[in-house]
Amino acid sequence: MKKVILSLAIIATISFTSCKNEAKQNVEKTTINKGIANADVSFGVRGNCGMCKQTIEKAANALDGVINANWNVNKKKIDVSFDDTKTDATAIHKAIAASGYDTEKESGSEDAYKGLPACCKYDHEMAMNQSGEETAGGHTNHN
Repeated sequence: MKKVILSLAIIATISFTSCKNEAKQNVEKTTINKGIANADVSFGVRGNCGMCKQTIEKAANALDGVINANWNVNKKKIDVSFDDTKTDATAIHKAIAASGYDTEKESGSEDAYKGLPACCKYDHEMAMNQSGEETAGGHTNHN
């Protein structure tokens, strides 16, 4: 009886290990088959608030090839992941600028800026791409 139980345990372990390895191979093949050429870029974008965040990220994400865009209100910086066979950093700068926001390389569209809500009217001289260290009051430390 002990031999039968031991034999079943060994067979179950071998089967489980085999399935586990097969699943791992399938994941690797799927990753290879996707073939997406990824690139990442980070740069400064002027803005003030959560509404700015929504507009800035929406402008970047609207580009074909952008996988993810995340703008940090404290750092005045956006991080973008994209498929570099479909778009590039210049196109991302231009899309954000067209929505009314200054980037490190493009000035925001004046017409779009005029249409922004009052809370989104940023200082055109504000520092971008900051360290993002916060003071106790929640404001960026500019030391």
